[in-house]
Amino acid sequence: MKINKVVVIGSGTMGTGIAAHLCNANIPVTLLDLKTEISEKARDKIFKSKPPLLFDKSKVKNIEIGNINDHFDTVKKADWIVETVTERIDIKQELYKKIFKIRKKESIVSSNTSTIPLKVLSQNLSKEDKKDFCITHFFNPVRYMDLLEIVKNEFTDKEKINFLKIFCESLLGKGVILCNDTPGFLGNRVGVYAMQVAMTEALKMKLSIEEADSIFARPMGIPKTGVFGLYDLIGIDLMSDVLKSFIKELPKTDEFHLVAQEMPLINKLITTGYTGRKGKGGFYRINKSNGKKILEALNLETGQYSPAKKINIQSDKVDLKKLINRDDQYGKYAWSVLSKIIKYASSLVPEITKEFNDIDEALRLGFNWSKGPFEMLEEIGVKNFFNKIDDFKNNKFLENLSKNKQENFCKTRQKYTNIETFGKVKKVAVKIDKNDSAKIFRFKDFNIVEFITKANALDYNSMDALKKATDKPLIIINEGMQFSAGVNLNYLMDFVKQKDFKSIEKFLKYFQETCKHLKYCENPVISAPSGLTLGGGFEVLVQSDYVIAHTNIVLGLVETLVGLIPCGGGCKEMLWRWMQTEEAKKDSDFTPQKVFDIIGYGKTITSPMEAMSFKFLLTKDKSVMNRNELLPISRNLITKIKNEYEPPKSPIFNLSGIQVRNKMFQTLENLFREKKILEHGMEVGKKLAFVLSGGNTSIDKKLSEDDLYALEFEAFIQLLQMEKTQARINHTLKTGKPLLN
Repeated sequence: MKINKVVVIGSGTMGTGIAAHLCNANIPVTLLDLKTEISEKARDKIFKSKPPLLFDKSKVKNIEIGNINDHFDTVKKADWIVETVTERIDIKQELYKKIFKIRKKESIVSSNTSTIPLKVLSQNLSKEDKKDFCITHFFNPVRYMDLLEIVKNEFTDKEKINFLKIFCESLLGKGVILCNDTPGFLGNRVGVYAMQVAMTEALKMKLSIEEADSIFARPMGIPKTGVFGLYDLIGIDLMSDVLKSFIKELPKTDEFHLVAQEMPLINKLITTGYTGRKGKGGFYRINKSNGKKILEALNLETGQYSPAKKINIQSDKVDLKKLINRDDQYGKYAWSVLSKIIKYASSLVPEITKEFNDIDEALRLGFNWSKGPFEMLEEIGVKNFFNKIDDFKNNKFLENLSKNKQENFCKTRQKYTNIETFGKVKKVAVKIDKNDSAKIFRFKDFNIVEFITKANALDYNSMDALKKATDKPLIIINEGMQFSAGVNLNYLMDFVKQKDFKSIEKFLKYFQETCKHLKYCENPVISAPSGLTLGGGFEVLVQSDYVIAHTNIVLGLVETLVGLIPCGGGCKEMLWRWMQTEEAKKDSDFTPQKVFDIIGYGKTITSPMEAMSFKFLLTKDKSVMNRNELLPISRNLITKIKNEYEPPKSPIFNLSGIQVRNKMFQTLENLFREKKILEHGMEVGKKLAFVLSGGNTSIDKKLSEDDLYALEFEAFIQLLQMEKTQARINHTLKTGKPLLN
C-alpha cells in the first residue's frame, strides 16, 4: 500500500494545519470545504500564517482546493481521507456515508476528533468499512507539535494502522502513539486533568494566577505559559467544551469528575467575551494605559484585573525534589498538583494502556513537558514519594511499586518508536561529566553534549563541556525544546551590575576559543539543532563540521536587537560563507554589505530550506522531518566520515575597510532619516560595519580568522559598556521584546 494522494475535508484550524504539513512532506493534497471560497481563504491563511505552517511558502501551490458538492469525486483517487469538520456526530456520520460510498476500497479514512469516541463515529459503518477507519488526532499547530495519536479498536485492520503509523512517523515526522478507544485517549486525558488540578488547587489554596503559573511551569519542566496562560492560549470556551465531553464520556467513578465541574468564574468569562487570547482577554489581558500596553491578571477572588506581577520563586532549574519539599505555599501547591497528576496517570495503567511509558511520551510530545508523570515520580524518588503520599487504594500500579520499591522503574524510553532516539541512548550511555549547564555522554565511539540551562542559554560551563567532549567525535544535541537561545544575558548582566568587565572578557575569550576549537579539533563535530538556535547558539552550530537540522528550527544572529553584535565568530563565518558566492567574486564589497543586511536586521529563518538561501546552512548539511532521527542520522554521518576526517583550512579575508564601510554608513543614514532606527541603532550599526568591513584595513591586505575574532571582541565589549545597550538587554529580559532606542 502507498499514500500518494490525500484529501482533507474541513478547512478550519486543524484541516489547514494538516493540509499544510502534508505539503511540507511533498504529499499531494486536496482541501475541501462547503464552498470553494472557504478553501481559498484557508489556503491564503496558510500562506500568511505566523509562525509559518509551511517550510517553504511556494509549497502552498501544491494544495488543490474545492468544495464538497462540486469536487467530492477527488475522494475516489485518495489513498487517505482525513475528516476535520465540526465536532457534531450527525454531520460527521453523514459525511462518512458519502466517503465510503465512493472511496477506493484499500484507502484509509480517519477523523481528527479529540472528543468523540471511535465507536460512536463508526457505529453506522459496515464491518468491512470499520477495518479502514480510525482516529488520527493531530495536535495544534500541526507542523510544530510532535504528537499524533492514532486511535484504534477491535475492528480496525492492524496492518493498515501500522502502515499509517510508519508513514506518519517517517514522512510527516510525528511521534505516533497507538491508543485504545477511551475518552481523551492518552495526551488529553492526562494533560487536561493536569491543567484542571493545577487550576482547582490554586483556587483552593488562594494563590494568584501569577503564582500558580510560576510553579506549574519551568520549575516542573512544563512550558512557561503555566496553567492559566495555557487556558487563554487554547481558548477558555474550547476548554469548557472539552471538559463537558469528558464529563459525558467518563464513568462517574473517575477522578476526573472532581476537577472538571463547571466554575461560575469560567462561565462569566465566556459570557462576557473573555475567552482568552482570541477574545478580549481571559485570565490575562492586555490593557492600554497612558498609551502603553500593560499585561493585566485576573484576581480569582474579586474578578478584577490589575497589572500582572512577576513572581520570583528563586529557582530557575527543574528540581522536583527541592520544589515539593519547600516549606511554603509554593512547595505545598507543587506537591499537591504533582502527586494528584501521578496518582491519576498511574490509575490508568493497565486498563487504558499497558505501556505507562506511552503516557509520559504523550505529555512530552503533545504538551511539551520535559518529563512525563512517571519520570517525575522517578525523579522525586520512589521512597520519597511513598513517604509523602496519602491514600492510593485500588491503584494497581502504585500498589505494586510500593511493594517492590524499585527506584529506577522507568527503564526503557520512547517505546512507541523503533528509532534509536537520543532519549533511548541517554538511558544506556556513559555519563562522562556534568556541570550546571551541560552534560557529556559517551556512547560507543562518540561523545554527546546536551545543554541543560533555561532555553539552553550558554555560559562558561557550556563552553567547558564542549571543549572537554572533543576527545572523540562529538554530537551536540538537546532533548529540550530549544537547541540554544544564545549566550545567557542574565549571566552577562550580573557581571555588568558589578562592573566586572574582566570576567566578561574572560568568558568571551573562552567562548571564541571554544568555537574555534570545535572547528579545528581532530575529530568531527556535528550539531543537531531543533527549535531556537540563535546568537551564540548559532555560532556553535555554524562552526561545527556538519549540521543535521530538524525542520522546525529558528536560526539567526539576533545580537543587534539587544544592542550587541555577534562575538563568537558569527560575523567571521557569515563573511566567509558569502565570499564563496559568484556575486562576491565579481564585487569585493558584495559580501560585507550582504552580511551587514542579514546581521543588522537580526534576520531569522524558520526552516532548513529557508536557511540555505541565507547561508545559515550549507548544501552539505541535512534536514530531517522527525526529530527522533537527529541522533541516528548524525551518528551514521560520523561513522561515514570519521576515518578520513580532516579539519578545515583557515580562511583568509580581503576586505576593503573604509571603502565598503562608507556604503554601510549611508544605509544607516537612510534608515535613521526614515526613523527605522534611532541613535543607538546607529551606534550598533556603525560598530557592526567596522567589524564586517575589516576595521582599519584595505582590499590588498590579508586578514586572518583571529583578526576578525579580535574585531568582534572589541566591538562587543564597547557596546556592552554603553548604558543604552544595557537598557536594551534589561528590557528584553523583562518583556521578551526588543527596545528601540
